[in-house]
Amino acid sequence: MALTPFFGRGAGAWDPWDRSLFDPFLPISRAWDLLDVSGPSSFSRDAMAVANTRVDWKETPQAHVFTADLPGLKKEELKIDLVDKNTLRISGERQKEKEEKNDQWHRVERSGGRFMRQFRLPKNVNVDGISAKLENGVLSVNVPKAQPDANNGGDVKTIDIGSGSA
Repeated sequence: MALTPFFGRGAGAWDPWDRSLFDPFLPISRAWDLLDVSGPSSFSRDAMAVANTRVDWKETPQAHVFTADLPGLKKEELKIDLVDKNTLRISGERQKEKEEKNDQWHRVERSGGRFMRQFRLPKNVNVDGISAKLENGVLSVNVPKAQPDANNGGDVKTIDIGSGSA
């Protein structure tokens, strides 16, 4: 008796041995597979384009660095915004390949559609120094940290300590 590996596509929601749709450790792409019992539709592929845009956020002593794998995208198809001086928004659109009248498709797995990811930035960043680069399908956004103020960013008032009754 052969067992289906946990990463293989089983009978989806109808398989009693399959992982539950409500498993908190289940990747979102696998959850879409469980819901989709008739094969991937155009909607589910496009929705997965949004869900599969993975971004790493690393903090170094000098900056916060965001890295995303975006194969096949050009910088003209990407947009990076700073919203209300505290939210970094990375968005773009993957263009679908044009279907020619005489083409016969055997399999369509690459997804198209819009995607967007947002990250609330901490208060210790220099929003004027944000930079980004796209190289070999990898987007890197560098958000430098602000120089700390000597008084931690606020006015300091010294309170005298008296003796006796107030």
